[in-house]
Amino acid sequence: MTAAVALDPAIEDLLDSIPCTARHPRIVENLPGGLTNRNLKITNPDGCCVLRIPAGGPGLLGIDRDHEHANSRTAAAAGVGAPVLHYRPGQGLVVGFLPGRTLTDHDLHHPAILARVAAACRKLHTGPRFGNDFDMFETQARYRAVVAAHGFALPDRYDEFAPAVERIREAVSVHAGPTVACNNDLLAANLLDCPDGSGAHGGEQVRIIDYEYSGNNDPCFELGNIWSEAALPVPLLDVLVTAYFGRPRPAQVARARLFGIMSQYGWTAWASIQHGSSPLDFDFWSWGMEKYDRAVAEFDGTDFEHLLAAAQRED
Repeated sequence: MTAAVALDPAIEDLLDSIPCTARHPRIVENLPGGLTNRNLKITNPDGCCVLRIPAGGPGLLGIDRDHEHANSRTAAAAGVGAPVLHYRPGQGLVVGFLPGRTLTDHDLHHPAILARVAAACRKLHTGPRFGNDFDMFETQARYRAVVAAHGFALPDRYDEFAPAVERIREAVSVHAGPTVACNNDLLAANLLDCPDGSGAHGGEQVRIIDYEYSGNNDPCFELGNIWSEAALPVPLLDVLVTAYFGRPRPAQVARARLFGIMSQYGWTAWASIQHGSSPLDFDFWSWGMEKYDRAVAEFDGTDFEHLLAAAQRED
């Protein structure tokens, strides 16, 4: 649900200075979501678009907005992302508004929708490469260093799992293939079902938005991140991986699940940084602890050793 909003003069001036948002009459609405951006939908005689304004704060997450801009253009050229209309370094990115329904975690429990998500991932992954790389093992280590440097809080036992993380890194590297262009942040809110009125579960294709953390990565990180973010049961990870590869791939399911655990662990450190530094009114700690609790259950669970072994077998 969106609602027209009154804007402060600085944002009004920004909108007036951008060709695709300058025309009047215009309606400006807040879009929900966005933990490192403010997202505004602008409707005027030229159509609809979205202005993504970076949130304030000390910038400890290391988000590269130039990479976000370039990769958004690449994703649009691949037919997956929204068209990029304007970029103002340091101020915001304007993309076309995609008329689709934002997916929910519940939606991702439908195999038919997961199949369309897998198709969208394949389309992105087989498109042009991005201009930078993303590696959650390196990113988590960088976030952990930021936490230490600033004295931010971490949950109990966090560092206890560092040896397990190294074992995950070793296991997923055994059958690692070429990296591909990945979004790396595929929570359901970054997936839009763009309908054509056909099918029992929605539209023609899924589109992928928001490329703040994008970079070339292992495709199984993308799949494991989807599983993690939506808290899907393990059988649905198998459905997603099978749809992506076109046949059952048990080793890749194990790799994706291990990447999903690493995703939970890494984003926990992200949440710690945001909890300690973000000006936004959002409970980053609870958000991170929900992920951390699931990571701990995996680290401590009876499946962990089996996953490490399965990821290193031939499919």
